[in-house]
Amino acid sequence: MAELNLGKGLTAGKVASNVQKKLTRAQEKVLQKLGKADETKDVAFEEGVINFNKQYTEGSKLQRDLRAYLEAVKAMHESSKNVQACLADMYEPDWYGKNDVDSIVEDCDVLWTDYHQKLVDHALISMDTYLGQFPDIKARIAKRDRKLVDYDSARHNYATTHKTKKKDGGIKITKAEEELERAQKVFEEINIDLQEELPSLWNSRVGFYVSTFQSLAGFEEKFHKEISRLDQDLYDVLVKLESTDPTRLVSNNPSCKLCQDFLLPAVPPPPKVTPSKEMKAENIINLFDAAATPDISVTSPTEVSEQLPSTHSRRPLTLHSLLLHRSEPLSSFLWPVCPPVYFPYSILFYSTPEPAAPAPEPAPAAAAAAAPEPTEEATATAEMPPGFLFKVQVMHDYAANDTDELEMKAGDVVLVITFDNPDEQDDGWLMGFKQDDWQQNKENAAKGVFPENFTQRL
Repeated sequence: MAELNLGKGLTAGKVASNVQKKLTRAQEKVLQKLGKADETKDVAFEEGVINFNKQYTEGSKLQRDLRAYLEAVKAMHESSKNVQACLADMYEPDWYGKNDVDSIVEDCDVLWTDYHQKLVDHALISMDTYLGQFPDIKARIAKRDRKLVDYDSARHNYATTHKTKKKDGGIKITKAEEELERAQKVFEEINIDLQEELPSLWNSRVGFYVSTFQSLAGFEEKFHKEISRLDQDLYDVLVKLESTDPTRLVSNNPSCKLCQDFLLPAVPPPPKVTPSKEMKAENIINLFDAAATPDISVTSPTEVSEQLPSTHSRRPLTLHSLLLHRSEPLSSFLWPVCPPVYFPYSILFYSTPEPAAPAPEPAPAAAAAAAPEPTEEATATAEMPPGFLFKVQVMHDYAANDTDELEMKAGDVVLVITFDNPDEQDDGWLMGFKQDDWQQNKENAAKGVFPENFTQRL
């Protein structure tokens, strides 16, 4: 009767043989655990297996992390490529360095691609090759364990048969001895090979780690060096583009003295609502009166600054002073010296001329005749609040935004006084009393701070 073929080279006889082996091994392990059978121990080999499992675990983790690193590099490549492509698309053809920008963008893309490919070739493939040998060794270790159980089972069977005293005992002893020799031979072949390979594999990890991380470090260093050079080139191009930008308003030339006169110190922002300021009719002078306008011939910044009237201190340049002292159109006054300078409307302060030279004293008799008697003006001066400095007239309504601020209406006259603590004074803010309130209530009048650019000095 022919044997039943189960496919893939298996027959009923082989299946039965395998099942019998599994049963025998299970029975032997139970006897070993119960202490009724001897178990072969190899401490050195067991330590080698522990090291093998540790090495396999570490290598597998490194492989996963390396794959994640390469995915991150690829994602960074795509992000960098998209950002730089966006820059190249937005960069106008007539801007400075258009060809340089396109070349830098292309070189960056090539550099990222080369970096990723080198990591794959010299790190990932090498890592896969290194870990490829572990599954085979792991399977051989498992086979060695099974053959060891077979060997122990054959030894146990031989010892039991040798003690039996039956007529056919010699035949059983001979058969048991043959099984023992066969099991021992198979076990020792596998065991000897693994005894040599496991220590060698364990020691190879140092060289592999060194090679892998040296490659990573070397490729990364080279990549960042090249990409930083391209980034510097792009930065230089953008700096030159900025220097050629026609919308730049203020000249950075320190030798331009007129520009320095126009540039004002930083002042706090005006209040939330700043009404528009219009020049009053009495502040507009006759621009066509030649006697009131000195001739100014602009040939250089130095000469311009020297020809400005010396009766004015170096204060913020105002519309009033520009109109008062110009002899040519404002554009021709400024443009030959430096590019136009723009500044906020809110900084057009008044410009107070410095006191003129005192008039010659009259003769004693004339002085006595001209000396007026004490008037209301002297009395009013004496009635000013302590620390009085000067008067200002409110040009625009101002609604107080805080309890320490002064509510003002256009046309009010305010008596400006010094701050109790000068450190509390902010730039562009004054303190005082409204004149009507002070005359009525004196020390009980409301005192507060207010923005200077809402007023005009009297």
